[in-house]
Amino acid sequence: MDVPYANAYQEVLEILKYIPKEDYQKIPKEKIELFETNANHEYIFSYNPEKTLTEQEVSKLAKGMIALLFRDYWATEKQREKIRTKQNQDRQKAEEEKRENYPNTVIFAKQDKKEELALVEVKTEKWYEKVIAFFRKWRRKDNT
Repeated sequence: MDVPYANAYQEVLEILKYIPKEDYQKIPKEKIELFETNANHEYIFSYNPEKTLTEQEVSKLAKGMIALLFRDYWATEKQREKIRTKQNQDRQKAEEEKRENYPNTVIFAKQDKKEELALVEVKTEKWYEKVIAFFRKWRRKDNT
């Protein structure tokens, strides 16, 4: 397991100790077991329930995991819809930035050059043709 992910799992487990019992029980046992088996138990993380996540040194990965837990298990339908809308907007924005930074004309121009090179016929002899050609050459040398 990657160290940042193992540390994030440990952070999530520590944070989950401070949520209400009924919210904790909404999380599937398999998910909790996944966190426990993959967590870095040597990593020390202390969570202060008096502060928000942003006020503490919680990794981005752990914040993302907590956000997914909220979306999947604790949020109301209205909250889930808002989260999905925001995620879709973020994805679209990222795709637009990629298009701006990497115009299609540049990408397709590179592909066209590769296709032109691929259209050149390459003649390759089969192994048995090489063997026959070798013996023919050898026989010609013996006859002369």
